Amino acid sequence: MRRLIIGAAALALAACATAVGTEYAAADRAGYGYASTRIEGDRFRVSFAGDGATPASVVEDYALLRAAEIALENGYDWFRVVGRSLDEREKGGVGIGAGVGGGGRNVGVGVGGNIGKVGARKFYTSNLEVLYGKGAKPEGDDRGEVYDARSVIETIRARMPAAESAQ
Repeated sequence: MRRLIIGAAALALAACATAVGTEYAAADRAGYGYASTRIEGDRFRVSFAGDGATPASVVEDYALLRAAEIALENGYDWFRVVGRSLDEREKGGVGIGAGVGGGGRNVGVGVGGNIGKVGARKFYTSNLEVLYGKGAKPEGDDRGEVYDARSVIETIRARMPAAESAQ
């Protein structure tokens, strides 16, 4: 049992030590990265899926960044997020537990416990539904969050690792 616990802890530490996170790029074969679908002329569905080493805040930033890039690629100046969700899934890990039992002829005693999953990682996906527009950015209202595309790109790229922001 002790070997199992030590092995699980070593795996968890190794996973943390080698974790880099999903780079900002189109979705790969595993599905990590950004994707978009045009719903109608000025409306898109945009998502960014991160691997187990990509924090939720980065996943959300990268979805907004992709929405801003789509705006400029299609001649728009601003965009309005009219729908948003952040999905979380937990994968992997090793469940660790212990139990002791004993009993006599008509007597039984049992003790058990579980210290949870070791090494499990959370995978986040940010999903946006976005409307695009041209000209001056409208003031915020109850119809969604409004963003200036160029400002979003500048702000988020400034927070990205140097290799990624150069793309």
